[in-house]
Amino acid sequence: EVQLVESGGGLVKPGGSLRLSCAASGFTFSSYAMSWVRQAPGKGLEWVSTINSGGGMTAYADSVKGRFTISRDNAKNTLYLRMNSLKPEDTAVYYCATLAGRPLTGWVPRSQGTQVTVSS
Repeated sequence: EVQLVESGGGLVKPGGSLRLSCAASGFTFSSYAMSWVRQAPGKGLEWVSTINSGGGMTAYADSVKGRFTISRDNAKNTLYLRMNSLKPEDTAVYYCATLAGRPLTGWVPRSQGTQVTVSS
């Protein structure tokens, strides 16, 4: 059974940083591209970033480019998202997913996500 468990969220002030982690199990993590997707209160899902299976290729939404860094440790079956210069509009529940890019319409997260709140 595929399991994805996010952690590392919390309350942070504008300009602050957080590192999210996603522990994966139940599948061959190193064979899959992975993505982060977020959902702000009252809004739809927003693709944030994708990394290929080997970790050598990444892509970011314009809204986070230059502030967020996606990475992975295939030996630890773990995906990361380093978030710097956080803004109030980054407030959302963040989900990791076995997606190679933007989710298709109707995609639903399979995990609990981790809450990130950016507020002074």
